[in-house]
Amino acid sequence: MTDTRQFRPLLIGLALLGLFWPASIKAAEVQEARWGFSTDLGLWTGTTNNTTFALGFGLDYYMDQNFSFGGMALFTPVGDLTQIGIAGVAKYHLRLDSGFNLVPFAGLGLLHADLNRGSGPTKVDRNDTSHFIPLGMSLEYQVGPNIAFSTTLMVNLHHITLSLPVPNDNTSVALLFGIRWGP
Repeated sequence: MTDTRQFRPLLIGLALLGLFWPASIKAAEVQEARWGFSTDLGLWTGTTNNTTFALGFGLDYYMDQNFSFGGMALFTPVGDLTQIGIAGVAKYHLRLDSGFNLVPFAGLGLLHADLNRGSGPTKVDRNDTSHFIPLGMSLEYQVGPNIAFSTTLMVNLHHITLSLPVPNDNTSVALLFGIRWGP
């Protein structure tokens, strides 16, 4: 016959582990960081070629439900002006009880503009690259646990110099509509 007193600490340890194991798994699930993706389309006003059609894309890493950071890209794919803005962006997600989310954001990156307009002696073929500081706010409506419709208003600070006859471009505004996937 064996003495069970020597196994008593092991049995107590296993019992305690059994009590706290589900709680530790649940805490790890709550704090698990996730990736999110966004896509937008809309208008980019105040550019060197007036108002243009714009496409936007974003990839966000969620530190928790309320804070994310990641990359943002904004393109003007059609017309005389090709403009590409890429920035790293930090976002705060204020989640309201009504299913709406307010998401202010700020970023820093680069903006490249290439304008090819006209022909003959009045032809304009110039490009420039500048800093790109997007500042904005998104209003999201949750349609499911991981998907939301979004409207974004963004003010962009930059300094595009294409030389005369094209004036300098220091600011622009984008109004975008899109979809967000994420936690």
